Amino acid sequence: MPELTAPRQRIQSIDLLRGIVIVIMALDHVRDFFHIQGASDVPTNLATTTPVLFLTRWITHFCAPTFVFLAGTSAFLQGMRKPKKELSLFLIKRGLWLVLMEFVIVTLGITFDPAYHVFIMQVIWAIGASMIILGLLVRFPYPVILIYGLLVVFFHNLADVPEKMNNGPSGFWWNLVHGNFYFQSFGGNRGLLIAYAFLPWSGVMALGYCFGKLFHRDTDALFRKKALVYIGSSLIFLFFILRGFNNYGDPVPWAEQSRGSIYTIISFFNANKYPPSLVYLCMTLGPAILLLAFIENIKNSITGFFVTYGRVPFFFYILHFYLIHILCVIAFFASGKHGVDNIVSPGSPFLFRPLDFGYSLWVVYLIWIAVVLSLYPLCKKYDRFKSSQQKWWTSYL
Repeated sequence: MPELTAPRQRIQSIDLLRGIVIVIMALDHVRDFFHIQGASDVPTNLATTTPVLFLTRWITHFCAPTFVFLAGTSAFLQGMRKPKKELSLFLIKRGLWLVLMEFVIVTLGITFDPAYHVFIMQVIWAIGASMIILGLLVRFPYPVILIYGLLVVFFHNLADVPEKMNNGPSGFWWNLVHGNFYFQSFGGNRGLLIAYAFLPWSGVMALGYCFGKLFHRDTDALFRKKALVYIGSSLIFLFFILRGFNNYGDPVPWAEQSRGSIYTIISFFNANKYPPSLVYLCMTLGPAILLLAFIENIKNSITGFFVTYGRVPFFFYILHFYLIHILCVIAFFASGKHGVDNIVSPGSPFLFRPLDFGYSLWVVYLIWIAVVLSLYPLCKKYDRFKSSQQKWWTSYL
C-alpha cells in the first residue's frame, strides 16, 4: 500500500499499525486465489459461510480503512515541513500516479492478462482519487477539511435510500462515487470493474489528515494517548449503538439467522465494505485507533518485523500480488487437473484461477505465512535503500 514520503523522524506506531494490517491484508488475497470457494462464493454469504471462514474475511476488513486513514495522517505529517502549495501539488501528482499504477501494474498482477480485458479499480485507485481530493482540500483551512471528512463519513449512507428505491446504485457515475462492484463494459469482452467507490474513502482520508494533529511534534504524549483511547472507544461504542438501532449506517440490517445464534452474531458484525458504511468504518477504525494508543512505546523483534512492512507498504503490496499469482500458476499446473484450456475461465478476469480450483482453509493459511515470510528480506533491503538514498522517486514506490 502507498505511503507518503516519510518525515525526518518517523513515528514507529504508525508504521507498526500499517505493517500489521498489510500482513493481514495478504491473507485475504491468498484466500481469493487459493481457497476452494474463493472464486465461486463469498465468505460473507450467511447461507454458506462458516465461522472460521467468516472470521478469516472479517479480520481483513481492518486493512483498507486503516491504510486510507493513515495515508491522510502521513499527508498531515508531510505538511509539517512543506508549504501548503507544495503539499497540494505533491498529493495531486501522487494521486494521479497511484491511479495509473492501479490500472497498469496492479491490474496486471491480479489478472495476469497482458491484453487488459478488464481494468480493476481497487484500493490503490481509491487512495489515489482520495489523495487528489485531499490535495485540493489542503489549500483550505483545517476546519474545512474536518467538516468535509465528517460530512462524508457520517452522512454518505443517506445515499442508501435512493439506492434501495432504485434496487441498487444506478449508472456509471453513481457507482464511481458510491457504488458496489459495478462493471462498465467497453464493448465486446473489455470493461472496467469498479470495486471501490471513491467518495466515502475520500472522507476517511480527510479525517486521517485531521487526525495527524495528534502526532504533531508539539503534542504531549500523554494527551495523545488519552485522545486515542477516547476516539477509538467512542467509535467502537458508536458501532454498537448504530447496529443496535439497526436503521442507519449500513445498507443491510443485521437479522436473526435460522442457522443458529453464532450466525446471528456473524450477521451483526457483517458490515458493508463496498462502499464502506459508517457502521463498517466505526467497527474497523475504532479498534485500529485504540491499538495506536498502546503500541507507541513498544519496541522488540516482533514489532520490528511488522514495522519493516509498514515502512514500505506499496512495495509489499505490488510484490505480494505477483508472488501470489505466480504461486497460483504453479499450483494450477501442478494439480494435474487443469490444462491450458482452463487458463481463462468464462466470466472471470483472473487467468489461471478456475472456479473449481483451490484448497481448504488451512492450506490458505500456510501459503499466506510463506508469502509474508518470503517477501520480508526484499522489504528489509528496500527499506534500507529507501532510508539511505532519499531519491525523489522513492516517494512514489
